[in-house]
Amino acid sequence: MAAISSLLFPPALTRRTITIRSKSSKSMAAKIQIDGETSNRVVVCGGGVIGVCTAYFLVKKGIAVTLVEKSAVACAASGKAGGFLAFDWCDGSPVAPLARASFNLHRSLAEELNGVESYGYRPLTTLSVTMTESKPGSGGLGLPDWVNGPAKTPSTIGTTQTTAQVHPQLFTRKLLSTATEKYGVEVVIGKLEEVRVESGRVDAVVLEGGRVIDTGKVVLAMGPWSSKFELLSSIFRVYGTKAHSIVLEPKEPNAITPHALFLTYHPSHGGEALDPEVYPRPTGEVYICGMSSQEEVPDDPDQVTSNPESIQVLKRVAKTVSSYLNEENALVKAEQACFLPSTDDGVPVIGEIPGIKGCFVATGHSCWGILNGPATGAALAELIVDGVATSVDLSRFSPSRFSKRRGRV
Repeated sequence: MAAISSLLFPPALTRRTITIRSKSSKSMAAKIQIDGETSNRVVVCGGGVIGVCTAYFLVKKGIAVTLVEKSAVACAASGKAGGFLAFDWCDGSPVAPLARASFNLHRSLAEELNGVESYGYRPLTTLSVTMTESKPGSGGLGLPDWVNGPAKTPSTIGTTQTTAQVHPQLFTRKLLSTATEKYGVEVVIGKLEEVRVESGRVDAVVLEGGRVIDTGKVVLAMGPWSSKFELLSSIFRVYGTKAHSIVLEPKEPNAITPHALFLTYHPSHGGEALDPEVYPRPTGEVYICGMSSQEEVPDDPDQVTSNPESIQVLKRVAKTVSSYLNEENALVKAEQACFLPSTDDGVPVIGEIPGIKGCFVATGHSCWGILNGPATGAALAELIVDGVATSVDLSRFSPSRFSKRRGRV
């Protein structure tokens, strides 16, 4: 199982349609029944945080699970996100019950999996701060000592009771390694080509090269790459929001306290204020993100590259916020970008696909994917196994809402 840490994944595996085939048109590709558990086995497609959480909670309910991924666990947004968690920041939106449940579930998982040590779980104080790039540094104003840039109007917007963090890649991989080593989740490296459907029910999952995994239930957790699957894209739109980030390693990491910063940042050249975010991590790193835009999602996660101009802006933010984060005092460990999966109504899509029994989807979590991964996985596992989700009401997230808007049942 040691190899699991190097197994990697793109959340969405290939540009293929999910095809419905009759028995007479079924190909002669080799069929594989893993452990003879065809009817009970669930195949989860996608090794990002949503897919891994779903696999984890399914297997804890006694269900045999095969997780299919192309190359690397958490290689896309689940590995490059900030990992910020908030209890009540989604209040007033349809996502509020999911977010509250998932924040609490993160705390429970941290106790269960030694999250403090294994993936950097910790509560945070979160501050809102305004900064103007061209002004001289000041600090003070009740800010942590390391925030010594030109700050003003600081306010506390999250306490250690309501905000926290994880290292998203370490979290996702820890969950998967536990699921494989302790509960027997099987990881298959392969590219998904189609989900076979017969008589309105899922019959099998077909991988590139002709391998067939017989199953009656499949979960498509493919993030922004859901748009590449024709069946899904014919029901709802998932588009990619490209977000940039840098990871810094300060020479004096012990000087950086656990305070997350949400900035209103005024560039020296004027123009609209930016809203970058700064997350110190218990690993000694500092993660800074922002500079988002809607762009076309490439076919392969390995093709995602950062825009140099956006990275330069984030570096300017870093040195404006703190002298501990300028070029002389901090090493740049990563310059990166990822695509966050967004929906037109701003609400995730979680539930069974209308008209295809046993075909479930979980995507569209936008910037709250790491936060809402556990509750999504737990509730979806309940829906798949028990027929109803009891921890969170998933009706608001059902993909059927899009069919109804088009006048379909």
